[in-house]
Amino acid sequence: MTTGIRGIGMTAMGVSNDLSDLATRLDEIEATGISFVELPLYDLDCVIAGHIHRPQLEAVKKITSSRALTYTAHGPHPINFFDDMFRLPRHFEVLKASMEAAAELGAVHYVVHAGMMPLVQAAGLEAAYERQREWLMRGGDLAKSLGLMLCVENIFGDYHGKIHTPTPKRLAQELALINHSHVWATLDVGHAFIETDFHGLDLVTECAALAPYALHIHMHDNFGRQDDISMYTESERLAFGHGDLHLPMGLGGIDWDALFNACIFPDRAIFNIELARRYWHWRQDCVEAMKALHPKIKTQAV
Repeated sequence: MTTGIRGIGMTAMGVSNDLSDLATRLDEIEATGISFVELPLYDLDCVIAGHIHRPQLEAVKKITSSRALTYTAHGPHPINFFDDMFRLPRHFEVLKASMEAAAELGAVHYVVHAGMMPLVQAAGLEAAYERQREWLMRGGDLAKSLGLMLCVENIFGDYHGKIHTPTPKRLAQELALINHSHVWATLDVGHAFIETDFHGLDLVTECAALAPYALHIHMHDNFGRQDDISMYTESERLAFGHGDLHLPMGLGGIDWDALFNACIFPDRAIFNIELARRYWHWRQDCVEAMKALHPKIKTQAV
């Protein structure tokens, strides 16, 4: 076992659609001493109606291209290969355009969310998984042609048990079936905490199952509590410790030492800090926390 990660990154959160603060956000990340940045393509207006919006993409490239940074990219959240069959070509159209934009920006990883759907009987769920495997394989072929790794992120269902999405362990099983050189996982530890809490599963066991496929990892904290009480403000949500808070590591309830003791990741994985914008002033603390965790990370050649 080694600690051969590729590097530590951070998502450039909260960028205005006129890009007026993108350069500042990149400056702030560079100042922390890390060299990877995840670009939020879901919020940069580089794709319109399933096609690259060339003026906006060129404006983003002008800001990003002159820096000594390596980029990853997060695609639009609504891409969903669990959706009804008649809408799947539209999802793939957006996937394709945003992956092409990511490749032009020099990204090495492209993050897409795993599917989600209303809870139905088992046969319906399994049919959705079959659809997702088919379309993710197509996505893997596209990723290979573009020089990207497609990294499928575990998410969580709703807080009422009416929405299904794969647990980390089920996502690992799906990736094993897909078995594509350019389709990997994004292990989002915070999402896993919420999903495992709802289903009464063990966070560490679930994350350990997905870790060997996780070429990309989203690092943020929460308390693994369902967001099932009405709140007016994020500060109230923080007071209750509810939901997907995207806190700095160590401020929530995740046992990072236990997690990294159990997980074995692929060599060259990227660990990306994904802070909510309201905690942006904690960014340097998060980088230092990630550096402290680095020696505990175990990897293996793939």
